[in-house]
Amino acid sequence: MRRFLLVPLLAVTLAGCSFLGQDTPCTLADADSGVSAVWQPTDFGGRDAARIRLCVDGTCEERTSGSPDDPFASLSVRLPDDIGSSTVQVRLTVTSAKSGATVVEDNTRARLTEHHPNGTSCPPTVWTATFRAHPDKGLTSPEGMKLQ
Repeated sequence: MRRFLLVPLLAVTLAGCSFLGQDTPCTLADADSGVSAVWQPTDFGGRDAARIRLCVDGTCEERTSGSPDDPFASLSVRLPDDIGSSTVQVRLTVTSAKSGATVVEDNTRARLTEHHPNGTSCPPTVWTATFRAHPDKGLTSPEGMKLQ
C-alpha cells in the first residue's frame, strides 16, 4: 500500500503540480534587475576598437566593443531586485580604445518595467530597461535592431 501511494505522489511532484492549487509549473530561469545596452560591434569599428561604459545612478560597468564576427554585444548594470518601478539616470560613454577620444556620449532617464521570466505567479520579479548603444544617436530603442 505504501508503494502504491508514493508512486502517484512522486509523479505529481515531478510534474510540477502542487496540492496548494498551483496548476502551472514554474520554470527555473534566473534573472536580475538592471539596465542593459546592446550594440553591433561593427558600429564602433570592430575588433575591440572602443570602450563602452554604461552607468546607472552612479554605478558603472565597462567593456570593449567586441569582435566584428559577433552579431551583437551587450553590457548590463545590475540593480537591487527590490528597486521597483522607479526611474533611473542612465549614461553612456563610448571612447576610442586607440586615442581615448570620446566617440559617443549620451544620457537619459529610464523607467524600469516589471518582468516575470518564469510567469506572473512565479519568482523572480525583476525590473529592467534596455537600450541600443547607437554610434550616431547614443541611447536609443533596441526595437528593430538586426542581430545578424
